[in-house]
Amino acid sequence: MTTTRLEALAREDLPLRALAGRLLSLAEAGLPAMYLPGAETFVFTRVGTAAPDGTRRLEPRGTSTRYAAITALGARFLPEDRQRALFGGHTAEQFAGLLVERLPGVANLGDAALIAWAAAETGHPKLSDALDRVAALDVPGQPQYTVEAAWVLSALVAARAAVDVEDRLAAARDRLLAAKAADNPLFPHATGPGLVPGYRSHVACFADQTYPLQALARLHASGGDPEALAAADACAARICALQGDGGQWWWHYDARHGAVVEGYPVYSVHQHAMAPTALFDLADAGGTDFGAEIRRGLRWMTEVPELAGPTGTPREPMIREDFGVTWRKVYRGDPMKAVRAARGLTTRVAPRARLAPLDRLFRPASVDRECRPYEFGWMLFAWLGGLPR
Repeated sequence: MTTTRLEALAREDLPLRALAGRLLSLAEAGLPAMYLPGAETFVFTRVGTAAPDGTRRLEPRGTSTRYAAITALGARFLPEDRQRALFGGHTAEQFAGLLVERLPGVANLGDAALIAWAAAETGHPKLSDALDRVAALDVPGQPQYTVEAAWVLSALVAARAAVDVEDRLAAARDRLLAAKAADNPLFPHATGPGLVPGYRSHVACFADQTYPLQALARLHASGGDPEALAAADACAARICALQGDGGQWWWHYDARHGAVVEGYPVYSVHQHAMAPTALFDLADAGGTDFGAEIRRGLRWMTEVPELAGPTGTPREPMIREDFGVTWRKVYRGDPMKAVRAARGLTTRVAPRARLAPLDRLFRPASVDRECRPYEFGWMLFAWLGGLPR
């Protein structure tokens, strides 16, 4: 597998290029086990469970339309024969068509936006119908979660070459830009009040940053929007400045002040997929090249300082070819997510408070042994995709 992104990685760091190739092969090997042929969809997750004799197996749980659409978005970059191996004999385009047919029963805006995005990228003839479903769920004047608002914008950007969406696109763009404070580069968890309790309305997650900056970068690339590109660049610069010494992409931020509220969990998907796809798209659109930060984040997948043993080697690998997964995250293991709650409440009134004793009491040394299909979908999207420069 070679793309411009992988070729650039090979020029900068050949061992990391090998790691990226290893992960992409793992994604192709692991996704078929996440597909449910009878339902023609994907599981929500595969969870590692331990038998009484100590052996481990992976148990599929639930289904997810959202994760199915993300998988289609990433897998479309593969050759057709390899796409069919992931979708029970369908190509990514055909599978996206199945999702479009189910849109009348989709009630979640984010799910609908992702399906419309996949329909646009695969050239589905019912793209207009898909966009109409998004419009029906996106009530004007009603606040939305930032991630879903970003997916709406990305879907409209992908569709604008085929369908007249300019009015809707302008509204989606303005909503996203208006959601953040003018003097802060980070995005909040929602585009307006009412969705998030007041005591944690200042807390935003990593996804609240990557999906908007990706959508705004893609908007600029599709038609020229310097303001959107500047906002994307500023957001990227801030999360990169806050990146951990071990390459960690932290989880919770104070959207008012651009600071980290609580770093853990560190998610594998952020390291190998979500940060790369957003930052690569930004660079492709003409923004800053944060390649060094992408490489630092990817390196975490094998070094994992949180799990380092006496020799520096992780006590448990995050990449498991034997199971066809990457383990989902490293986390503190604190009961009821106590550290996250305490820091969320404290930083509401004291933004710079760190509550350092909590770091000593609840060390991030636990592994969440599950894997979700969207993690591999975004990985394929990140490393095999790209925008025209």
